Amino acid sequence: MHYVGQSLWGMHVFWWLFWIVAIVVLFTPITPVPPRRWRETPLEILQRRYVAGEIASAEYEERKAKLECDAKLTK
Repeated sequence: MHYVGQSLWGMHVFWWLFWIVAIVVLFTPITPVPPRRWRETPLEILQRRYVAGEIASAEYEERKAKLECDAKLTK
């Protein structure tokens, strides 16, 4: 003879799993994807290093002139 309680066991487990997943989904904070960070250009990197004091004025001017010359050649 088939026991009626055994057939309900599967649905009972299904509903427990359903509600657990539903609660987790509802209460998981939705965090926006951070925007892509733009890459610094070589000139921006040079300026940042100059402002931070990593390079001297003469070296900054020399490298800046080189970057500007290279930029004109590629255009």
